[in-house]
Amino acid sequence: MITLPHTFKERMKKLLKEEFEDFLKTLEQPPIKAYRINTEKISVDDFSKISPFGDNKIPYVDNGFYLEYDKVGNHPYHHAGMIYVQEPSAMAPVEAIEINENWNVLDMCAAPGGKSTQIKNKLGENGVLVSNEIVMNRCKTLTGNIERLGLKNCVTTCMDTHRLAKTFPSTFDMIMVDAPCSGEGMFRKEMAAIDCWSEENVKMCAQRQNEILDNAVVCLKKGGYIVYSTCTYSLEENEMVVDAFLNKHTDFEIVPVREKLQPFGSDGVLFEGCINENITLCKRFYPHKNRGEGQFVAVLHNIEKPENNPENITAPSRIDKIVFDFLDDVLIDYNKDNVLMYSDNPVYFIPNFPVQKGTAFSCGVTIGEIKKNYVLPHHQFFMAMGKNFKRKINLELNSRELSMYLHGEAFETELDDGWAVVCVDGCSIGGVKISNLFAKNHYPKGLRTL
Repeated sequence: MITLPHTFKERMKKLLKEEFEDFLKTLEQPPIKAYRINTEKISVDDFSKISPFGDNKIPYVDNGFYLEYDKVGNHPYHHAGMIYVQEPSAMAPVEAIEINENWNVLDMCAAPGGKSTQIKNKLGENGVLVSNEIVMNRCKTLTGNIERLGLKNCVTTCMDTHRLAKTFPSTFDMIMVDAPCSGEGMFRKEMAAIDCWSEENVKMCAQRQNEILDNAVVCLKKGGYIVYSTCTYSLEENEMVVDAFLNKHTDFEIVPVREKLQPFGSDGVLFEGCINENITLCKRFYPHKNRGEGQFVAVLHNIEKPENNPENITAPSRIDKIVFDFLDDVLIDYNKDNVLMYSDNPVYFIPNFPVQKGTAFSCGVTIGEIKKNYVLPHHQFFMAMGKNFKRKINLELNSRELSMYLHGEAFETELDDGWAVVCVDGCSIGGVKISNLFAKNHYPKGLRTL
């Protein structure tokens, strides 16, 4: 049984009124789990034919389903980046806005990567996603999830939002601010959030959220959108933050969430002293009203006229010939203009989004490491470019060879010598080096199953 702080319960009783008892009863039930199909790896229709994870669809997420499976992280489909496990209400903020596939998008507080990977599935081959996380270990986790899903045109950064604003002024068409918060909406999922809760922490979080939003404004293009979200219920961190933001930034307006999301959740709360009456356009998700945890979302639109910003093409960098020799040997086709150098490594990344040296933790798809006379490919390269490989080893889900591969073992193959991608149900799961009919394992040791 969950023991909630008395002050928190009094605050929620005042907020929910006659719904409060239903809210408390719901917190005694198990949390709801869900997953999204990674549509850059496999279509929803194709995955639905082979999915063991449940087919009960989340009504406001085209590629989202409620999860009915234990220990999903051990499944080969998870290893292959075909799915991302995410709490269902946490998917709502990205669905609150129609994302243009050519946009540049920033996720300011991105780890572990749920909203970032959801956004990237909506961007096309010309759209760019920058995912930022201030804590280094969490940034590594974020980068690892982007790598596992095989996503292209992604940049991860590890910096505070003030530095982020200096690095990327007037750069993004949309910014996701899934702000650090007091976590009230996660109480039945993460007991540690209850232990950390206090009214003082709520106020501290609100102050930090205001600062993050101010820095987001600097990064946004004129006419762009900021999606502000939290996983908490407090007025101080939600409607009050949005109201204060609109009062300070008069070139912004709050707009309704996308039509498909409007039937779900509850309207924002018009609190005493609120200046912006249309604060009710915000959306609140409660566990007793929606299948999921607590979530808040508001869409903020900059009303200034968009500018036609000229493309800033990255100056071509000198690429060692052995990189192109390697790519010509292993890939069916690729765009040579997208082969760039970043931090002394060749990467595959769109050239019209320049990234300053030293600002990114990861930039684009790391092709590999240049050795004396060859390229040692990176796991990220296999995961993102697998569809383009000439040599493919397609393994059955329950095959002995797939089990051996995930354990880090070599196995026999009939393919010619060279680098090959290993696939399960057509989706890349990693790479091997074939020599004399043996596939030498290159699955990273930290990802291998026991």
